[in-house]
Amino acid sequence: MKRKIIITISIAAVILLGALAVSVYVGIIQINNPSKEQYPIRGVDVSSYQGEIDWSVLSQQDVNFAFIKATEGSSYTDEYFYNNWDMAAKTDLRVGAYHFFSFESDGKAQAENFCNAVSPTKNMLPPVVDAEPYGECDLNDSNKEAITKDLTDWLIIVEEKYGVCPIIYTTEQYYNEWIGESFPQYDIWIRSVYGNPSKDIKWTFWQYSNRFRLKGYDGEEKYIDMNLFNGTTEEFYDYGKPQSR
Repeated sequence: MKRKIIITISIAAVILLGALAVSVYVGIIQINNPSKEQYPIRGVDVSSYQGEIDWSVLSQQDVNFAFIKATEGSSYTDEYFYNNWDMAAKTDLRVGAYHFFSFESDGKAQAENFCNAVSPTKNMLPPVVDAEPYGECDLNDSNKEAITKDLTDWLIIVEEKYGVCPIIYTTEQYYNEWIGESFPQYDIWIRSVYGNPSKDIKWTFWQYSNRFRLKGYDGEEKYIDMNLFNGTTEEFYDYGKPQSR
């Protein structure tokens, strides 16, 4: 009898854990639920994975900003970027563009690719460079110096073009191993979808979920990334303007 009870409890626990895991995966349960009172400013980041976006719909869902993928490496431009950039600018959102940084391309060429694609708009957020591990390419002792130089080149050129200091998007691992030490003067947009960012990281934006569902897009990716700004509403609408730097 006791053995049957143990087996029943074990089976129930497995089913419960499985249901919990599925609920987290499909976004029914969100691991991170940052305080709206503490962090009132929320936003999304999008790319071609979200497909064609109806910005008039997306912008009405309690979001204040959107970071839009513009470019990657030295030659790629996101196929939806120009439409997203134009349509998002017609809403009340503050918009910003980001570049996915390649460890295999020259930093100056990557900056040129971004600058050629992104036309400045009124009240835009600072440009962002996404520096994170991908595929089989990773940061290591043999390539760290060269990659640091390329990223430095990108940051300098882009700042000169737009007149504002860019933001670096990165993971906690890369912040600890590279960004925090090599680029301490730049604002950080940190990815941390499984818990709060480390208290040792001074961040300006936080990507706190990659499992949200909103209305207004119909791409191959059914989820959308959610982010927040580390500051007040007043600070957000002043943030990133040349006179505030």
